[in-house]
Amino acid sequence: MKRFNTELTEAGTPFEAQDKQRARRRMTLCGILVLSAVMCLPAWLQAQNAGSAPAASKSTAVTPPTALQKSVESYLRHLYALGPSVQLTVSVPKDSEVPGLLETNVDLKDGENSQAAKFYVSKDGKYLVRGEALDLSKDPLAENRSRIQIKDAPVLGDAKATITLVEFSDFECPVCRSLHDVLRGMLPNYPQVRVVFKDFPLDMHPWARTAALAGRCAYQQDPTAFWKVYDAIYDQQEVISASNAWSKMMDFATQAGLNSDGFKACMASAEAGAAVDASRANGQQLEVNSTPTMFVNGRRLIGADPHALEQYIQYELAQQKPTKN
Repeated sequence: MKRFNTELTEAGTPFEAQDKQRARRRMTLCGILVLSAVMCLPAWLQAQNAGSAPAASKSTAVTPPTALQKSVESYLRHLYALGPSVQLTVSVPKDSEVPGLLETNVDLKDGENSQAAKFYVSKDGKYLVRGEALDLSKDPLAENRSRIQIKDAPVLGDAKATITLVEFSDFECPVCRSLHDVLRGMLPNYPQVRVVFKDFPLDMHPWARTAALAGRCAYQQDPTAFWKVYDAIYDQQEVISASNAWSKMMDFATQAGLNSDGFKACMASAEAGAAVDASRANGQQLEVNSTPTMFVNGRRLIGADPHALEQYIQYELAQQKPTKN
């Protein structure tokens, strides 16, 4: 048995809009991602589904979009006034676990800003659904926990802690810095919580990957030094830029007591880059598409809301208390 979770729970990736036009574009992109209603595709779009998709040309490897793909793209462009400058790609709809619905991914790209979202389309091409299909016969938290890879990831807190908070973050993300501040103030009150850090640098941030490499190299040289570099990056985020990121990371490594030559060699190594890529790939497997995204004992939480985070922690602690007969 399945149901749809259509609450507006996913926050768009924070963009630092440098002018009003970019800010409006950001709002448009994020608006589509948080779209959660069941939409009825109008007749003028449904008509496009009547014919079969054009046959692929033998002279090219590019498969033209099907009528259903065109229908979804046209609907979203019309609804959100997305002009030709916005690249909107609808994947080929495929069978989903939900009877009667096809699954498709919608990717948006506008300059340096990009977003991705999953949609469901009725097989008759009439309805478009933005939401998460939940199988009531399965424990969704157990499934999330089984997918999270915490081996070789920085860990802060007691190894025997009963609550594990896995944080997928981008060092250049302002909201991630807010989460860092929230955790610094909250964790001393909860010794039952341990934090696992996972890199998820976003392409839109020019120095995020450099910082991720720095964190990875600090961890490889001294796992405890990672958290010193972690604090330094977030505390000084405003003064770091693409032009000075490398030198800033070297400064942070020196302040953390790391060997500068070894750190520099690690920063340029393929191994460090592969570790960052693996962390990001793990986030994508968990459908992480914005930062910060946390998993509190497998329960997803997006953003840096201290009240929501404390609610999750308190709930887990309550569940662990022995019940009275």
